[in-house]
Amino acid sequence: MSQEPSESQMQGGSEDMMEEDMGRAQPLPVSALVQHGINIKDCQKLAEAGYNTIEAVAFTPKKALLAVKGISDAKADKILMQATKLVPMGFTTATEFHARRADLITITTGSTALDNILGGGIETGSITELYGEFRTGKSQLCHQLAVTCQLPIDMKGGEGKCLYIDTEGTFRPVRLLAIAERYGMNGEDVLDNVAYARAYNADHQASLLVQAGAMMAESRFSLLIVDSVTSLYRTDFVGRGELSARQTHLAKFLRGLLRLADEFGIAVVVTNQVVASVDNAPGQPADQKKPIGGNIMAHASTTRLSLRKGRGPERAAKIVDSPCLPEAEGRFQIGAAGISDADVAGDD
Repeated sequence: MSQEPSESQMQGGSEDMMEEDMGRAQPLPVSALVQHGINIKDCQKLAEAGYNTIEAVAFTPKKALLAVKGISDAKADKILMQATKLVPMGFTTATEFHARRADLITITTGSTALDNILGGGIETGSITELYGEFRTGKSQLCHQLAVTCQLPIDMKGGEGKCLYIDTEGTFRPVRLLAIAERYGMNGEDVLDNVAYARAYNADHQASLLVQAGAMMAESRFSLLIVDSVTSLYRTDFVGRGELSARQTHLAKFLRGLLRLADEFGIAVVVTNQVVASVDNAPGQPADQKKPIGGNIMAHASTTRLSLRKGRGPERAAKIVDSPCLPEAEGRFQIGAAGISDADVAGDD
């Protein structure tokens, strides 16, 4: 894991961003439980296990806390009792929830057409899945978002850093520099604000989320990217005999992503590969492709975008599933300066 970027490197004033945190209350460090009767050593054990905030503890089932070395049944009950007192987890009115959603930040994709079908851009506090064949623009869109998430909120950015987990070796910093130049941003600052890690197996990929949570508790992040989320699972779990183990492992990883989105209010973007469907239903195209991961992946993703190739640099993105967005399609193109609107001058 590369060294965490220093606070002074975040352009635009990280202290102000930590105060605002996209309109959300800043997560409380787990050490704050000491003021509520929890032993400091137990708080350290929780942090070492990846529970860096009180929210992380409150969102965790008791059996998971019991798996932390040194946390007994009685201690787990006491810790959860204090954590749930500090973190609102009960009912609220739909009016209050609607008001909170109205304040959600969206991160621009660089394409107006794509932003429009997404309701303004990539939504924070949820998981957005990008799936499609190779060369459909999944990784390029990830590089774009790694830059635009650092833009000020009034420029449709997230005013935060980016955490980038690369499982396929496709991350290229030179693309970030080109995109940064388009927005008039300092290239060195942009690179310093991206924390990058290469994942080498499914277990390593999951362990990186523990490090991610620790980093988010210390500094202001607005985006977490996993490119791709399923690649390592295809090689680490082979055959139908390991299908159940693969899906369970994947489900836990996706739950970890959702926990970080809930805990820190970040946007989570994952890419996914596709596989040819050999059991097409009657009336379906013979070469229909479907995303890997099955129902586990489908249920975990808040918004699913299907990407496909177009003519030349043009690509098309379609909203396949969303709790609030209608099915719609937008076209964009990939250029030297990243993602932009498709050039329609040559269309028929």
